[in-house]
Amino acid sequence: MSRLTRNDPDELLIGLVSISDRASSGVYEDQGIPALRDWFSSALASPWQMATRLIPDERARIEQALIELVDEAGCDLVLTTGGTGPARRDVTPEATLAVATKEMPGFGEQMRQISLRFVPTAILSRQVAVIRETADHAALIMNLPGQPKSIKETLEGLKDAEGKQLVPGIFAAVPYCIDLIGGPYIETHEAVCKAFRPKSAIRQK
Repeated sequence: MSRLTRNDPDELLIGLVSISDRASSGVYEDQGIPALRDWFSSALASPWQMATRLIPDERARIEQALIELVDEAGCDLVLTTGGTGPARRDVTPEATLAVATKEMPGFGEQMRQISLRFVPTAILSRQVAVIRETADHAALIMNLPGQPKSIKETLEGLKDAEGKQLVPGIFAAVPYCIDLIGGPYIETHEAVCKAFRPKSAIRQK
């Protein structure tokens, strides 16, 4: 695939991979990619563009998609949805770890903590996050849930009726992670998701 063209130095290049045997074969309509597109539209204050893939639960296909999105398209952030449970066909974590140069276990731990607020079966999720590095580029790759409601909760975290954050979502840590691996400076709409950075890493306007 061709490399995405960054129109601004701070434009975030996002790869979205929805992994589902049935959605990829047309049995039903994919919900993961539309949910993520909607969420980024509401959450990001800085420019962004995305490349998408809809593929079956096949480890080789998943690995290929992740490598292409990072190495060839030049994505800074790649998110997968689906294929993270204990079923025989659920191989997204294995494929993700296979293309990794570093593991980022805190993301998976926090995703399960958020989901456990809703369902005890969250402990069955095997979501992982990793860094993939090439000679001149690095990207953060994260496995997300497959359901739109769970995707939103995982990224944003949990808030009370007044909007006070009860449990931080995982995306709060993503902009600083992207900073540290040499990617663009990401800004968010705080009402949706407040990005956290140490004071020394906050860009002065």
